[in-house]
Amino acid sequence: MSRLRALWQASFNATKRALVWSSDDLIPPSERYIFNFNSKDELKRWHLYSDSEYGGLSSASLEITDGSAGGATPLTGVFSGNLSLDMSEESTWRIRRYGFCGMRSKKFDGFIDLDAYDTIAMKIKGDGRCYISTIYTENWVNSPGQQEDNSWQAFVYIPQDRWQILKIPLDSYLPTWRGNVIEAKLEMNPARIMGISLSVNAEGGVPDAKTGPGDFRLEVDWIKALRTP
Repeated sequence: MSRLRALWQASFNATKRALVWSSDDLIPPSERYIFNFNSKDELKRWHLYSDSEYGGLSSASLEITDGSAGGATPLTGVFSGNLSLDMSEESTWRIRRYGFCGMRSKKFDGFIDLDAYDTIAMKIKGDGRCYISTIYTENWVNSPGQQEDNSWQAFVYIPQDRWQILKIPLDSYLPTWRGNVIEAKLEMNPARIMGISLSVNAEGGVPDAKTGPGDFRLEVDWIKALRTP
């Protein structure tokens, strides 16, 4: 075979391979990891916040720890701390509510597109308190002058000291503005997600949940997006 013909054949074969596709190339997988707390490197993707930024005395930490010996979750994320309703005597802030803490993911490199999914799932172990799951999307609901991302929230509650996979449909998240539900019919844009957070406050959120000041502890194994049947 001449050199020219060999080059032509190689080019033809490469083009043929590029044109071969299957439905798997077009349909995203049925689940997608967003966060997996199986490495201490995961801590670099989060930052903490609390009422201490406004003169409150609540505190929080996030660490990766060993799970139960011999269990299915050898490493997990632990979001823990203390909720206080008190405020520093030196504080000049006057906010309506104290006693809250949260862990928020640092902004993604641009955004993540979850338009192919309909549910957020998380494997967690709680302490009897009610937590809040927040999804931050690109600002398109508020006026262009607003710099904050749009936020959509849903309650997270499971019985104390029990691992459970909690599934929250995306259409169950309610639009909120600084913790208050927006009384308007709005639709989330899951194709432009900027970040996710988990938070807790002393006021609780659902019946039978533990409320009031004191310690809190939430263990997180992973957070995924699902496409349900």
